[in-house]
Amino acid sequence: MATRDPREPFTRITVHEAKEKLDRGEAVLIDVREPHEYVEVHARGARLIPVNTVINEVKQIREFANGKEVLFICRSGQRSALAAEFATAAGLDDLPLYNVEGGTLAWVEAGYPTGD
Repeated sequence: MATRDPREPFTRITVHEAKEKLDRGEAVLIDVREPHEYVEVHARGARLIPVNTVINEVKQIREFANGKEVLFICRSGQRSALAAEFATAAGLDDLPLYNVEGGTLAWVEAGYPTGD
């Protein structure tokens, strides 16, 4: 279930909630892991923007989102939380931002589609 800590600029959601948002076309998925991790396995449809480049890629994220909600995913949920904080600091605070709890590990475990 989606949860919001008032100290965080994003909402935490499960992979199941993320999948539903993606299936309904409400959101885009950004994988913030390193390229070698992304190549190994990634959620289908995810765009790679490593966490250390998020601040410099605000324009690309905004264009990719095209007004939709932005879901950040990593391996387990730590780097994606950091990416959401970076995105907020860089000016994306006008878009709904989410951290996918459990990350790619939970996505794969749930049997959701991977690859392109």
